[in-house]
Amino acid sequence: MLRTLSRGALAGAAGTTALNAVTYLDMAVRARPSSSTPERTVDALAGRAHVEIPGDGPQRQARLTGLGALNGIALGAGIGVIAAGLRRIGVRPPWWAGSVGVAGLAMAASAVPMARLGVSDPRTWSAADWLSDALPHLAYGFVAHEAISA
Repeated sequence: MLRTLSRGALAGAAGTTALNAVTYLDMAVRARPSSSTPERTVDALAGRAHVEIPGDGPQRQARLTGLGALNGIALGAGIGVIAAGLRRIGVRPPWWAGSVGVAGLAMAASAVPMARLGVSDPRTWSAADWLSDALPHLAYGFVAHEAISA
């Protein structure tokens, strides 16, 4: 069981690195600004939990930015653990289906809370918005799935 947790967390971390690389490449190529949804999600979660993020202005914003990134890393590692657990119990799809499945799980794990918290509504996203979210998640899914399968 510990091996499954370790393998999943490492695969999730590798997938998160791939997701970030594709996201930053997209930002560099299209001169697209970074998304504020990670910080806004953390802010909304903190509000729901009645937890104050300390600081004023730039200090608070810096903390939210850091917490948003850490939340993404934790989410990526967690999805990797879930995928490794599924593999352990015998779920072994072909690489393409496993990659898409892990990508879809990661997309849902980030988009559903944002939608439920009122941070973003995926139903209003443009095709370009969906593409800029889907491609990094597909990179995550491929790398995480292959790392788990190795």
